[in-house]
Amino acid sequence: MARGSCARRAGRGSGTRARGLGAWAPGPPGPVGSGCRAAGAGEGRGPAGRAPPSEPVGGSWLAVRQPVRARRGCAGKAEDPRPCAAGASAAALSPAWQHPFLNVFRYFRVDEWKRSSKEGDVSVVTDKALKSAVYRIRGSVSASNYIQLPKTSTQSLGLTGRFLYVLFRPLPTKHFAIHLDLSTEQDGQVIRVSFSSLFKEFRSSATWLQFPFVFETRTSRTGDTKTEYLAGVAPLGARWTCLQLDLCDILLVYLSRCYGHLKSVRLCANLLVRNLYTSDLCFDPTVSVAEARRAKLSVTPVPREMAFPVPKGESWHDRYVHVRFPRNNPKVPSQPVQRSDSPIAAVFLGPAPQGPPPTEVFGEPVQDASPLVQMPSPTAVPSAPRLLPETSLSFEQLEVPRVASPDTSTQDPSAWAEAADIHRVDSSGHVLAHESTEVPVALDAGSCQHFLPDPILRLKGVIGFGGHSTKWALWTTDGTSVVYPCHAVVVVLRVDTEEQRFFLGHTDKVSALALDRSSVLLASAQAPSPSVVRLWDFQNGTCLSLFQSPIYTICSLSFSGSGALLYGVGKDGHGRTVVVAWGTDQVGRGGQVVVLAKVHTDLDIQAFRVAFSDGTRMASCGRGSLRLWRLRGGTLRSCSVDLGEHCALELTDLAFVQVQDGHRAPWDHTLPPSPVTSWGSYVCSRSGHILEVDHQRLAVRCVHHLLPAPSPGSPLPEKPALSSGLGIAISCLSVSPDTCAVGSEDGRLRLWPLDFSSLLLEAEQEGPVSSVCISPDGLRVLSTTSSGHLGFLDIPSREYTVLTRSHTAPVLALSTERSRGQLATVSLDRTVRIWDLATLRQLYDFTSSDEAPGAVAFHPTSPAIFCGFSSGAVRSFSLEKAGLLAEHTCHQGAITGLATTPDGNFLFSTCSRGSLAQYNCAVSQCHVLRVAVKVVCQDVPPGPSTLATSGDSRLLAFVGPSKYTVTVMDSASLNELLRVDVSTLDLAGGRLDWAVAVCFGPAALGHLLVSVSSDKVVVLDASSGRVVRELPSVRPMACSSLALSEDAHFLLTATSRTIKVWNYWTQTDPSCQVYVGHSEPVQAVAFTPDQQRVLSVGDAIFLWDVLATPDRQVSALGQSTWASCWPLTPSLIASSGRSMPGVPLAHEVGPGTGQLEGAACGADGLPRQQVPVPSQGPPLPLDVYAMPPEGNDGACCMLGEEWSCKESPGPPVSGAGGAGDVAWGSARRSQGLRVPPLCHRWPSTQSVQEARTQPPARPDSYKHLAARCKASTGTESVSLPPEGTELLHLRTVVGYNGNGRASVVWEPDTGFFAYTCGRLVVVEDLHSGAQQHWLGHPEEISTLALSHNAQVLASASRHGSSAAHCQIRVWDVPGGLCQQLISHHSSAVQALAFSPDDRLLVSLGGCGDCTLALWSTATYELVSSTRLPERVHGVAFSPWGASELACVGAGAVAFGFLQQRGKDVDVQMHRAPIPEDVGAAELTSLCYGAAPLLYCGSSSGQVCVWDTGAGRCFLAWEADDGEIGVLLCAGSRLVSGSSTRRLRLWAVGAVPELRRKGTSARSSSVFMERELTLDGAVVSASFDSSVDMGIVGTTSGTLWYISWAEGSSIRLVSGHRSKVSEVVFSPGESHCATGDEDGSVRVWSLASMELVIQFQVLNQSCLCLAWSPPSCGHPEQQQVVAGYSDGTLRVFSIARTSMELKMHPHRAALAALAFSTDGQTILSGDKDGVVAVSRLRTGMTFRVLSDHRGAPISAIQSTSKKYGDLGVEGTDLWLAASGDQRISVWASDWLRDRCELLDWLSFPAPASLAATGLPPPSLAAFCPWDGALLACVGLGAREEVVFYSLRQKQVVEKMSLPFFAMSLSLSPAARFMAIGFAECTLRLVDCESGAAQDFTGHDGSVHLCRFTPSARLLFTAAHNEILVWEVVDHGRRVAAALGP
Repeated sequence: MARGSCARRAGRGSGTRARGLGAWAPGPPGPVGSGCRAAGAGEGRGPAGRAPPSEPVGGSWLAVRQPVRARRGCAGKAEDPRPCAAGASAAALSPAWQHPFLNVFRYFRVDEWKRSSKEGDVSVVTDKALKSAVYRIRGSVSASNYIQLPKTSTQSLGLTGRFLYVLFRPLPTKHFAIHLDLSTEQDGQVIRVSFSSLFKEFRSSATWLQFPFVFETRTSRTGDTKTEYLAGVAPLGARWTCLQLDLCDILLVYLSRCYGHLKSVRLCANLLVRNLYTSDLCFDPTVSVAEARRAKLSVTPVPREMAFPVPKGESWHDRYVHVRFPRNNPKVPSQPVQRSDSPIAAVFLGPAPQGPPPTEVFGEPVQDASPLVQMPSPTAVPSAPRLLPETSLSFEQLEVPRVASPDTSTQDPSAWAEAADIHRVDSSGHVLAHESTEVPVALDAGSCQHFLPDPILRLKGVIGFGGHSTKWALWTTDGTSVVYPCHAVVVVLRVDTEEQRFFLGHTDKVSALALDRSSVLLASAQAPSPSVVRLWDFQNGTCLSLFQSPIYTICSLSFSGSGALLYGVGKDGHGRTVVVAWGTDQVGRGGQVVVLAKVHTDLDIQAFRVAFSDGTRMASCGRGSLRLWRLRGGTLRSCSVDLGEHCALELTDLAFVQVQDGHRAPWDHTLPPSPVTSWGSYVCSRSGHILEVDHQRLAVRCVHHLLPAPSPGSPLPEKPALSSGLGIAISCLSVSPDTCAVGSEDGRLRLWPLDFSSLLLEAEQEGPVSSVCISPDGLRVLSTTSSGHLGFLDIPSREYTVLTRSHTAPVLALSTERSRGQLATVSLDRTVRIWDLATLRQLYDFTSSDEAPGAVAFHPTSPAIFCGFSSGAVRSFSLEKAGLLAEHTCHQGAITGLATTPDGNFLFSTCSRGSLAQYNCAVSQCHVLRVAVKVVCQDVPPGPSTLATSGDSRLLAFVGPSKYTVTVMDSASLNELLRVDVSTLDLAGGRLDWAVAVCFGPAALGHLLVSVSSDKVVVLDASSGRVVRELPSVRPMACSSLALSEDAHFLLTATSRTIKVWNYWTQTDPSCQVYVGHSEPVQAVAFTPDQQRVLSVGDAIFLWDVLATPDRQVSALGQSTWASCWPLTPSLIASSGRSMPGVPLAHEVGPGTGQLEGAACGADGLPRQQVPVPSQGPPLPLDVYAMPPEGNDGACCMLGEEWSCKESPGPPVSGAGGAGDVAWGSARRSQGLRVPPLCHRWPSTQSVQEARTQPPARPDSYKHLAARCKASTGTESVSLPPEGTELLHLRTVVGYNGNGRASVVWEPDTGFFAYTCGRLVVVEDLHSGAQQHWLGHPEEISTLALSHNAQVLASASRHGSSAAHCQIRVWDVPGGLCQQLISHHSSAVQALAFSPDDRLLVSLGGCGDCTLALWSTATYELVSSTRLPERVHGVAFSPWGASELACVGAGAVAFGFLQQRGKDVDVQMHRAPIPEDVGAAELTSLCYGAAPLLYCGSSSGQVCVWDTGAGRCFLAWEADDGEIGVLLCAGSRLVSGSSTRRLRLWAVGAVPELRRKGTSARSSSVFMERELTLDGAVVSASFDSSVDMGIVGTTSGTLWYISWAEGSSIRLVSGHRSKVSEVVFSPGESHCATGDEDGSVRVWSLASMELVIQFQVLNQSCLCLAWSPPSCGHPEQQQVVAGYSDGTLRVFSIARTSMELKMHPHRAALAALAFSTDGQTILSGDKDGVVAVSRLRTGMTFRVLSDHRGAPISAIQSTSKKYGDLGVEGTDLWLAASGDQRISVWASDWLRDRCELLDWLSFPAPASLAATGLPPPSLAAFCPWDGALLACVGLGAREEVVFYSLRQKQVVEKMSLPFFAMSLSLSPAARFMAIGFAECTLRLVDCESGAAQDFTGHDGSVHLCRFTPSARLLFTAAHNEILVWEVVDHGRRVAAALGP
């Protein structure tokens, strides 16, 4: 079929003058504007393609130019089916003298340099490879050394051949460039097309195209070939290359223009060039004419003079390279082939679709060649891309490939243009176009009609900040949200709710942001050159305009006040600064962005700001320059401000300040107030200077110099001064009308008044501050750091809130945890971080400075995490203690993979040296079982998916021993079961495939998925290794990570920067959806454990919502979806124990076609009117099952909305143990319980039994008790003292149990106030603060309930190891005694409630037993017990009578009606499901309102209102963003508390009126009156009858007093959130200080135990404390020294409430601290066993002792040396104890720098471990009654106290203990010794008599006990609980110790 052609004109000379003749004669066609002499007789050279006619007379070119009217096509190949414009055939009208080819150098006589020109170093040399003369062009500057054809730019070559062949070789280690000027056919427009190795990326405009040239190198090592792509200079082994350019396609594809002719060529240094040829034929340079004839190949061989010489016996591909660009020949197959194994190959790489397609690299014959990156066929482009000027909407390059699709070719061109920049159509699939940030839209690719929903993923959250820069973070106008970039995504974060929305579209990192003053327009710039700017509608998230910037890289954007002007600052290609002004006023009205002005300058601009009142006035600052700018008349002009003596300052930032009418500017002290707005600016410098600039006078008005903090003796901590000293390195500032916020490189955020007279606030950051921004209301200061932290300082509360943390380098791997919803990531920034998937907040981070982590894995069943490092170490960390558990160094190379079996039995690790290690992780101390060497591939780059375990924990798969094989082993024995050679999988290709990633499918399928290098995923049978199927190409490169959902519906693949979701079940024509958003390659993808979300990591962490569930897809598809699935054998399914979606089990009856069709319709059988909203799988119904009495028949029939019970046989049910226990459904008449069934279906026997034998897992609802894990609770060896003889009396409890739920009660009328702390009930007088402590519970208390008459309190605790059931204690409130002890529940008690008449008590079991029990308060006997079929979150009695109660749970409310029949109580239940339009799946809280209303809170933040009489929900509204855990109602007011820390007061007075409207009621009449934000999720609340005031408890362990009238919250009880690390006391015993692992140091008043001061260090743990001794001086000089986990010491001044000194003497975490006796020296020990001695005044460490290196220091104590008979000199005697059972005793005189070892004690290791599973701590202390006597615990093989005499050098006494000691303290006044045990017990020992008394009260290991200096009080701590004990006979003991 003849091909149509694009019409174009061919130039032809007007004629030639014949030699010797005076007339014009027609001649052969020549170049435009040239004449050629006609050939005389005998002068012709033969056939076409040889030398043209000779030179014209005189060698001159005639200036006569007449365009020829002949037309010809774009190409001469009849086989090319591409449509072109109508015109004559190419063969008929093409100039015959250029056919079949033209030798350009010969035709233009380049060697004579008459028609061509040369410049620079151009010479003719002989090439040894070609054995012919070539031209060498070389020089340091390519533009100055070149060959140009024709000679001048006014001439034209006029060559019309479609293909240009360039035979050249790049010179090694040099750059080169080739420039072509092409003339278009339509209008003769000249287009410059350039190819160069100088270019780094594709660039284009209306008149030029620039393509980068990239070199491909191959290196061979141990038989394997490694391919790399190098941009820049040519490698050493660069070969001769045949560059074939399709000039017609280049213009057509990239500019939608038709090619006319080749006007000129310029070949620039550095290269060797043999020749240039043009032709309309597509030659194959690898095939000669002789070879084509001999083999009868259907290709066009290269002519002999164009061919490269090939020696006999060698291959063309071994010596040369063929590059064709663009790839456009439909005959060339797309299969991958084997490339050349020679060292160097050249390759062209261009961007995909909207950018240039890649070129081909030919290392084999053309018919087997394939491109490096797949190029789209032109038929895939529905319309050619529009020409996009710099100031209009333009496309930007994407990395996602796109191929032809029948559907996309018919789309409207404008629609394609709108979406082209943000999605791509993939092979047999499609990519989503996020036209808005909330509702993604997909383009159908023709084969995805069954892949629903579309889209299937939606971006939910992003963890990360910055990317290109960390200086951009902006407030919105209302101050409620923050806008910041996260690599290629712009994020809007709402501060109060932490909700995120996104602006998607950038394909690379965002380099600048700007938001106009009204928050209408948002501008964002993309980093790579040329910079692309997007303008967004900020409210709806749509992109209004997309345009290229004339700036090479934009580093700053600024809007004018009105948003009509946008200014950009950046660098051009030569490194000069460019300032551009755009007009944006027409954007959104159909107009475009226009460039108003542009100026180039050599100034250094660090900051550029626009004035508030005048958008045409700007200011900029930089190194030594401060300039004022103005836009006027389309020109940007600037003038400098005279800086005077400060002209050398490095100015870093500036901010405008304006003063409204009637006010003076801060610098204006002379002029009267101006009636107009005056304006000026503040400018900061890196030297600490702040300049006040008056713009009206162009002068610096005032200069402030901010200096660092002075010495500790200075009375004022930090004052500005005009000093020449070294100031604070200020990096940024922001100004409000009253204050100035500055950020500095020392990591401080400081707030000053505008006169800088005093420092107002200071916040320490976690890195150098890179930007600050004051909110519009001036109450918050936003700050960013270079370490990737974003947060704000709340000025009124003086609290700093971190909004987001991020990795500062690409994330390498991830791991998810199932039970706690956590995510672990490792990154190139050498950190391991743990994140909460619900809140996206960082929980922990582990940093290594010496080695980089490369792999991570959670322990499946324990709170631990495994990390692999580059040193070969595998370490396990405890997430509870945030410490190291174990370390293994069995590997010699860097760890490349980690994987655990799902059952938690084994851990596997691989390293770069090829070894595989197996560990037993089922025990607390993980240990190595086996190590196999050289079984893992060493050549494949490390990745997170090269090691995998099967879902049934039986199999292990990895890539190895070579990269061509995948090995499957038995996970328990490491026996090799299977080895698959993947190199044989692609038989059609010419190269060997290798494995890249592996992944197991569900155990029922038995599939093993392998991603191979040939861009496909192969599915293997894991038992036999046979190929089950192949997924199509996942181009442009191999998939680096795989993840298959648990139901095998969806497959995730990570390819380059994209994520693909495949319909795994579809076998024919598989479909996929492709998602973009990452700016760097995606390293790993994974499903979350609940399969509802997807994680992808690379440049940042992306969390995607899965908008489909398998159930929804099955019901929507019907049976047709499964028609094309591969078969599943019944045996395979049965072995798994579960069914796959859509495939019935053998014993099930599968629904027929009609049933499935009905499933896709509505409930009434009619088709749906709209697509159902994506949601999670249907929740289990809150059904209540009832069984008739034994021996009776029972049949259930439905009567209206309720069920009545008829007699028919039912399945037998056995009840749980315990008196009065009745299983749900059994009707024991002695209990009087009869519960009708309320279910819509009768449960099977199997399901009922499973409900009893398999308790449900703990729900995600925070409403349930979050009990803390303890090591032991055994107290069998405890000896409690007889009553009245106790030596200790519990005085005060510090803290509140935030783990409990509803654990606070308050009765306003009587003033009774009680709360829980651990296993104690604390009754506190709110007026005096006096406490009573009700002890008795053996475990942590979960909930409380107070009777309505306030005379009885019920408390419940969870079960423990000593009791199988939970305890419920009933207390007499007036007497404070326990009246009754009852138990029934097996796991935990979720809720307690008294009936309105206090005759009944109801208890609700937790998620472990789901039991509802009724108790009679007269006898506290169990009235009835009911096991619920599913979890219930709350229960409440109706206030209108004792006969009604309600329960809430999953998807329904259960109303219960009690009927008293003699001694029997009948319970009738009615289940009311939630209406579908409400959509709340879990109801988590409830409370009754005005009759007959019931309010219920949901897990999604909704409040539903029920009519209890009708049993229906008639109203619902969105009350919060998180789960509502607390609801209280009184009259017309409702209080809600949620997991988002918000407490809200609602006006619900109109709700009773809305009840009459039924389901048509709307929530507009319900409004919120007040809102308070607390410090944690609200778990408890108790209010008065009017809900005016109340007490609220949070998970942070705080009790708040709430006053709605004042809108205030006052902290009543405050405790520690984390583990208490130390308690120290002031010398005068007026205060004490406690350290917390959350980084806080708290100072308390010892008399009242009220919090006085709190010092907080972010992201560090305070591990030890020391208070300065009395010898330090006056009380106002008292200091507290704290040691932190980063190895730093911080000295805090109590009097000045500030940090005075920070030292860093250790590399490891601190473990112990002590002052010397004179208080001038600090001794510190760390966890590596190093002891450092530092001066307090200077902060210098002058001595380091490493005698204990290798074991953590557990104790350091110093005392004065009172004895001279010890044999050493010194003033101090001090000891250090370490974890390896060693103690060293030293004598020192620090003033003389003397330290001598006095004694060294070593003890054998204990025979058994303590209850915690870890060795007990080694503790030692000097006895106060004998300074030469040491008391030691934790040393030796037995549980005992050892007394060691320093005089006798031996053990003088031993005291046995029941357990290993965890803590030790000796009384300084009497011979008392306090010892804490892990068994929750405290022992007080009288060392004089040996008597001991044990005390209980703690709910955990007593890891800390400390006597006060006076020995009157004893402080003990267990986790975050602090108990203060009073020593009863303290006076008598002190008198006995002092003597007469």
